[in-house]
Amino acid sequence: QVQLAEAGGGLVQAGGSLRLSCAASGSIPSIDTMGWYRQAPGKQRELVATITTGGSTNYADSVQGRFTISRDNAKNTVYLQMSSLKFEDTAVYFCRINSHIQYAFGGSKKYDYWGQGTQVTVAS
Repeated sequence: QVQLAEAGGGLVQAGGSLRLSCAASGSIPSIDTMGWYRQAPGKQRELVATITTGGSTNYADSVQGRFTISRDNAKNTVYLQMSSLKFEDTAVYFCRINSHIQYAFGGSKKYDYWGQGTQVTVAS
């Protein structure tokens, strides 16, 4: 059973900073891309940032230059450093981890795991 434990959400004033973490535990196969998504009330879930195994990152335009995603492969953990927070960053933040099993006789199976979400509230 794979579990993703998110931490670091909370209430912060506009202009402040928060750091989210998401640690995967259990029998998780080889981890590929890790990422963060968010969902504000009444809106669809949207991508915030992703990071590949090689360290390549991708950010939503709305957070570019303010958020930084990183990962610690030894700890199966992905982080999201959020700075210069704005009221519109208020949302539930979810981590997502993609992984796969490579079979010895060829072929592979992919897995997609989501965290339970952590609330980030930015007071204006």
